[in-house]
Amino acid sequence: MYEYIRTFEYEIIRSNIMDHTNIKPTEGELEILQVLWKTGNCTVREVHEALNKKDAGYTTTLKLMQIMLEKGLVDRDTSSKTHIYRSLINQEKTQQQLVNKMIDNVFNGSAARLVMQALGNKSASKEEIDLIKEYLKKVEGK
Repeated sequence: MYEYIRTFEYEIIRSNIMDHTNIKPTEGELEILQVLWKTGNCTVREVHEALNKKDAGYTTTLKLMQIMLEKGLVDRDTSSKTHIYRSLINQEKTQQQLVNKMIDNVFNGSAARLVMQALGNKSASKEEIDLIKEYLKKVEGK
């Protein structure tokens, strides 16, 4: 009976979060999501090894992933001895939301200021610059 109630409560929490209109993963959660987005379904051990953090132990990764489960950012398959986690949120939508938030909060609503700041701080490869030029041509054509 307890397991049924717990599952029901979990489903209510998940259904309220599943629209993901206001995703706010922490920096550590984003690092884990990057691993899950890149490799797909993973165990905690696989995520921990992929993060390759010297200052964080396995139990820290485990706890963070349990919190992410509670927040509805990931799901967990418990059908076998080793639990498998997968991301519940879309990488592109998450990136879009975080960039929009940054544009609004840090760059006073100016996407151009964000792009200029980003290009001024990091060296872009020739391939990246070509992709940016191609994208700008598409935007101008709309």
